[in-house]
Amino acid sequence: MRIFTISDIHIDYKENDRWLESLSHSDYVDDALILAGDISDSTPRTAKCFEQLSSKFKFVFYVPGNHDIWVRGESQTDSINKFSELLSLAQQHGVITEQMTIQGISIIPLFSWYDLSFGEMSEALLARWMDFTHCKWPEALDTPSAQNGFFLQKNEVSKRPDSQTVITFSHFLPRIDLMPSYIPKRFRDIYPVLGSPLLDQQIRNLNANIHIYGHSHVNCRTTIDNIEYINNAFGYPSEFRITAKRLLEIT
Repeated sequence: MRIFTISDIHIDYKENDRWLESLSHSDYVDDALILAGDISDSTPRTAKCFEQLSSKFKFVFYVPGNHDIWVRGESQTDSINKFSELLSLAQQHGVITEQMTIQGISIIPLFSWYDLSFGEMSEALLARWMDFTHCKWPEALDTPSAQNGFFLQKNEVSKRPDSQTVITFSHFLPRIDLMPSYIPKRFRDIYPVLGSPLLDQQIRNLNANIHIYGHSHVNCRTTIDNIEYINNAFGYPSEFRITAKRLLEIT
């Protein structure tokens, strides 16, 4: 069994959707895929994605990304309900959102959000970051820190699985030093909404060997303090310099 990963496939774009449809129906039937969030805010499109990937891979693992729990228009649901609905939808299509051990490898999804601790918020970011308008939260979760805490408490991190290899994965970044030094300063105002160091604490409590993440759309593979961090985002159609636009085999 091989294990592949991809994130941020954003199949609302026709080019991205065509890539998804073009994946082989025979090359990956004995393999696993870790999908680290951001499929679409459209539930029908997400269901289509789950159906396609489940027919092409033996195992598909998934955590929702921020785009996935957007709530648009006059919908009466909120982003927490959308999150729960996505987990149920995944289960209906055989997509795994819970810890599983396969052939001595434990794969552990970690839910999270961002807590604004990776940088200073700017008025420009507050005005343009669409999560602030497209996500709806219960009154008790009215701050990013509270939202992050809600998701983190859903993770089972009390004990490392008795496995030779532990792979954790999330949508959001567990540490800001995963962002390459070459990122121009004019683009770094986005850093507050990239993730949370509290997530990295959970990863290290599990003594993970590999952690996979998405969200930043900046492909990266680096080792920090004995953990290999991997981001293999597909990204938007225009993002060719920072994304590879193909599956990455990690084992």
